[in-house]
Amino acid sequence: MRTIANETPVTGAAPAPAPTPWYRRPRPIPWIWAAALFLLYATVAVRRHQLLRTTGYDLGIFEQAVRAYAELRAPVAPLRGEGFNLLGDHFHPLLAALAPLYRLWPSPLCLLLAQSALLALAVVPLARRAEAVLGPAAAHTVAVGYGLSWGVASAAAFDFHEVALAVPLLSFSLEALATRRWRQAVAWAAPLLLVKEDLGFTLAAVGAYTALKGPRRLGLVTAAVGVLGSVLEVEVLLPAFNPGGGYAHGGNLADAQGSLLSTLAHAPLDVLRPEVKAVTLILVFAPSALLALRSPLALIAVPTLGWRLLSENGFHWGTAFHYSAILMPVVFAGLVDVLGGKSRRELRAVLATVLAVTVVLLPSFPLAQLAQRATWRTTPHIEAARALLARIPDGATVAASNRLAPQLTARCTVVLFPTFPVGGELYRYDVPHIPAPTAAWIVHDERAPEAWPYPSGHWPYSLERQKAELEAATRTYGYEVVARRDGITLLHRRTGR
Repeated sequence: MRTIANETPVTGAAPAPAPTPWYRRPRPIPWIWAAALFLLYATVAVRRHQLLRTTGYDLGIFEQAVRAYAELRAPVAPLRGEGFNLLGDHFHPLLAALAPLYRLWPSPLCLLLAQSALLALAVVPLARRAEAVLGPAAAHTVAVGYGLSWGVASAAAFDFHEVALAVPLLSFSLEALATRRWRQAVAWAAPLLLVKEDLGFTLAAVGAYTALKGPRRLGLVTAAVGVLGSVLEVEVLLPAFNPGGGYAHGGNLADAQGSLLSTLAHAPLDVLRPEVKAVTLILVFAPSALLALRSPLALIAVPTLGWRLLSENGFHWGTAFHYSAILMPVVFAGLVDVLGGKSRRELRAVLATVLAVTVVLLPSFPLAQLAQRATWRTTPHIEAARALLARIPDGATVAASNRLAPQLTARCTVVLFPTFPVGGELYRYDVPHIPAPTAAWIVHDERAPEAWPYPSGHWPYSLERQKAELEAATRTYGYEVVARRDGITLLHRRTGR
């Protein structure tokens, strides 16, 4: 080794820089899939809205809340009730993050596209982890399996819901858990507390996993924060915002006789009955060929599955709507976790099975709508609805049928017909009367199905009753029929009444 006086010895080449962690290396496959899935979900969501398949419950309600945030007001949703602060329904202040986007583009399509992007974004950590551990073929398979999974498809094709914010957060958290980046995992999961009140228990599950596999103190603190956060929201914050006081959805977990003790006693039997609960439980893990059940990460699905299976609300038991979206990242993160130790032959067999299950389930769920002719046909009924809705001026107060409401919420103050001016009556099945209407306009569609948001057979207003209310509006309350077309009636209240 040559040395020169007063100089640092020359020892050869400089030391090589530390390798970049795999999760920081550019990987195009996950992002390409995210872009493709966004286009897929957006196409379904936007087309459903154009076909009048979205509803006041829930797209209209959430748009009213986000519109209020964008206007720097409290998230009051007239569709949910007169003066009803939506933070008294579910605790989701993170919805305010969408307000800047809505301010730039005040439209229900803004929320639908935001939801499509959020659901698609969740594929990135799942596919990235699969590629790092199992290779490109596995990354493509996981992306297809997650992206076309029934849980995500059902959410993407049903209005907008706050859970869309939680899906990518949990997906990134699961990736961090799998790579033992414990602080990052907790940081990604912590905002779940601001998405919905039950997700504090999912945060607690992330903490429990962290305590078992990593830093015990961090895990226990996270679990405690999650549980205490959900309890605080349910017991204090939600009742404080709810105009009627109490937790609006507390009855879903109460026994039919009203006894919480009885509910707990019967819980082991009630978890899997009626049979639809068992079917849903199997279908949740079916996209992973049931292998995700072998991963400890599957425990993170327990809180969501638990409250759904114990709920008294039949909507929570099945595969429809948005309730299973939060479970799909858990299923595919668990699948990748289990496949890490498989041989190439076993890996190929499992990936083929995952693709086969995805293909078999696909026709039974909403993404299959893209292959149906009716999805791409604009009927005379839809054209009639658009023409009549266009006659309602911006800024008007409107009582609208459920499927017409989200066509108006961006530019009008909308309540639901025939429960206007609402006042909390929507969830009562024995409403003795309708209060005097206060909206300047009424628009009613007798052809639109009105099953949601009520369980089957519980819609309190038959078509005959709704027609009677329309007649009463003209006879008693001073409304005039402006137009009738293809089953849609538009009424306007005469001034001076």
